[in-house]
Amino acid sequence: MSHCNWENCNYTKNKLIMNICFVTSEFAPYAKVGGLADVSSALPAALQRAGHKIRLIVPYYRDLKVSEELTEPIEELANITIDAGPEKLTFHGYRCPYPQTQDPADGPELILIKCDELFDRKGIYGDSSDEFLRFLLLSRAGIEICQRFQWAPDIFHCNDWQTALIPLLLRSVYDWDGLFNDSRTVLTIHNIGHQGGFPARILPYLNLFGYEHLLHQDDLKDGLINFLKTGIMYADTITTVSPTYATQIQTSGYGVGLENELLTRQHDLHGILNGIDNLEWNPKTDALIPFQFSVDDLRPKLENKQHLLTEMGVDGDISAPTLGIVSRLTSQKGFDLMFDVVPELLQRRDLRLVVLGSGQQKYVDFFSELRRQYPDKVGFYHGFSNEVAHLVEAGSDMFLMPSQYEPCGLNQMYSQAYGTVPIVRKTGGLADTVQQYDPQTGDGTGFVFEHFTSTGLRWAINFALDVFEDPRQWQQVVVNGMQKDFSWRTPAEQYSKLYAQTLQHT
Repeated sequence: MSHCNWENCNYTKNKLIMNICFVTSEFAPYAKVGGLADVSSALPAALQRAGHKIRLIVPYYRDLKVSEELTEPIEELANITIDAGPEKLTFHGYRCPYPQTQDPADGPELILIKCDELFDRKGIYGDSSDEFLRFLLLSRAGIEICQRFQWAPDIFHCNDWQTALIPLLLRSVYDWDGLFNDSRTVLTIHNIGHQGGFPARILPYLNLFGYEHLLHQDDLKDGLINFLKTGIMYADTITTVSPTYATQIQTSGYGVGLENELLTRQHDLHGILNGIDNLEWNPKTDALIPFQFSVDDLRPKLENKQHLLTEMGVDGDISAPTLGIVSRLTSQKGFDLMFDVVPELLQRRDLRLVVLGSGQQKYVDFFSELRRQYPDKVGFYHGFSNEVAHLVEAGSDMFLMPSQYEPCGLNQMYSQAYGTVPIVRKTGGLADTVQQYDPQTGDGTGFVFEHFTSTGLRWAINFALDVFEDPRQWQQVVVNGMQKDFSWRTPAEQYSKLYAQTLQHT
């Protein structure tokens, strides 16, 4: 690919204004599984506010949480067919209002890719034999849409394995189109544990005729094609969602087999901490909690606590500390550490535990049994409710997040915004967003343990409970957290600078 023609770059008041095509498999609140969805809605909106022109490409899933009446077919994107080796895939484009803006005209352009053959099925992800084909279509659709509009993005921003083939596709299948001569690619790794590994028999569907040598040859010999690895090989710039995670994934303990590829690209790898949507997650204005509050008036937080305990069906003594959990119930989130620690604490100390989540059965059984054994102390909401999630953040005193690994994490940032003190393990984004509280200096925003052990978790919870008994100290750590700025403003500025640097990529 050629150098960027800087004479054609668009400047406003000495600021580089860019066209960005943001392609993603999730988008909150319409199609959400994890944190990728939150980033995919908040970051483009922040970039648009900064003056950039954003087009966002997302699949039109069966379970898309948006009224069909709000979607509008795009004439230029009707019945577009692409060759995928032995398959011909047809999609249609639909416009959809952007949820993060009051006036849709002010937000990024959101385009839904409708292909019932691939996306009209239950759930966002699956394990069917054509899973690779679903997101190959998404990747190619992102490029094809730009062609139909004759719109040359300065940046194609790709997200996780589902769109990680775009950098290779631009260098191969679409190399003929001069429209993209000056386009560059950014690949964000939201969770390196999900890589899109498929058997090499899918190769004909990729349409890489004459370009097969660009794939990882050792993988091909082993009968594999890894979408994320391919993206790491060919993206101009690679980002991940916190500085600490960027360092960790270059090691064998966290790289999940891709650490060598990342070490090779270490000068192109950047960690940019995610932000949070402070329109949705703001205790001053949150319509999902019964009592709004702020750092200047914390009294309504106690009323939220009372409401939370009542809703969860536990003893309503608000003088007892309440620990909250909102999480997918998986091993990644560190719940194995709780098996010994939490029952002991419930037996020994007067506290409340409220849990919202679903996931692996052994953790569901664990919290269900705690609820049965300690009905006055433990509340468990099995499943997910956005309203309950906001209430747990607003009404808890502490938030438990002892993750085994955590690329960024959002709940620890939500918690600090709501005056709920996080108890976390020092890993990934948790290490970057929670500072150990020091009773001597009054500095710090939470309680942090380093080693992934029950002993570490026990120490951190007991430390927090001890500080809670001193109201002056507790108010200090609460206020410290609420005064932190976790908005998307700073990350959007960092991405803007990185995009500009990427455009100079040779």
